[in-house]
Amino acid sequence: MPPMEKTLSTGMSLLSGALAAALFRRVWKRASGQDEAPEADDLGRGWTEVLVSATLQGAIFGLARAAVQRAGAQTFRRRAVLSRSKS
Repeated sequence: MPPMEKTLSTGMSLLSGALAAALFRRVWKRASGQDEAPEADDLGRGWTEVLVSATLQGAIFGLARAAVQRAGAQTFRRRAVLSRSKS
């Protein structure tokens, strides 16, 4: 992977993580009415709540990561095709 592509890929990964975290907080607050999602070691919360929270968080992070990686791959492919056609 060329250095420029690697740098942009890292930046896009960080951005997707930040977007996913913000989206998860909003979804969790709307779904549960609570500001904070439960931590796995929070014994004051039930198994169901902890596992639903973890499942939802994983799904949102996976979706955001896949969407950002796919968009990045398409952008790099378009740029490669354009640069070949100009040569």
